[in-house]
Amino acid sequence: MAGWNLNDIAWDRFKAQAVDPALLALVKASALVEGNADDYRRYLSNVFADDQEFCAAVDSWAEDECRHGAALGAWAKLADPNFDPDLALTRFRDLYRIPVDAVVSVRGSIAAELLARCAVETGTSSFYAAMAEASTEPVLAEICRRIAGDELRHYKLFYDRMQKALACEPAGRLRQVSTILGRVREIEDDELACAWHAANVMPADPAQPYDRETCRTAYMGRTYGLYRPHHIRRGVAMVVKAAGLNPQGLIAKLIETVTRIFIIRRARRLSAVG
Repeated sequence: MAGWNLNDIAWDRFKAQAVDPALLALVKASALVEGNADDYRRYLSNVFADDQEFCAAVDSWAEDECRHGAALGAWAKLADPNFDPDLALTRFRDLYRIPVDAVVSVRGSIAAELLARCAVETGTSSFYAAMAEASTEPVLAEICRRIAGDELRHYKLFYDRMQKALACEPAGRLRQVSTILGRVREIEDDELACAWHAANVMPADPAQPYDRETCRTAYMGRTYGLYRPHHIRRGVAMVVKAAGLNPQGLIAKLIETVTRIFIIRRARRLSAVG
């Protein structure tokens, strides 16, 4: 699935003076989330054990995700030579684990699982596209553009498999929207907060106890501040399409407006707290 590797990155273009400390902190945490894809590989392989063709695609997807983590970690180490991405990833895995041994979807159905994955890939594509535009450091911008492109392809992988699932287990629009809203609410759960703690708190003080609220505020305050209207518009269109609604319709426009207002207000509130 991948069309690039770490050797394709123009590392010699790195400009230390252009590193934004706020983006660096986000990159460190994001490298851990991406690098933890093997756990999701195990989980999805169990859930889709009867579909070996899709499991092979999941293997390729996980390789892409781990490559994303390696690229982000390598960049973070360039920007901060004291950062140890391998140690940080180990600490993150000690803090946060998903149910890798589950044999049925925690979402309740195969279709719901795939819809949730579509929402995740939408969010990550938008996030890295926004980070690429926000960064004046050329190597980080390049890495983020490559990752954003991969996440769009990953969205299509899960979307196409979801259409196959829906043909066997039709889901009502209300149930699909509920699944997406549930996954969106998880954006501010322990995964990202734990990644922030392992990447940015523990290197300074390994004994510092995990404070979910502080770490969540730090991560999400910086993340929400990256988004611009066109990132939100595209993200909403992708999620609405996955839910089986018209991405150009009135409902999509309403969701876009509400999402934009939420992100603006949330960014201001979290930034003020942080």
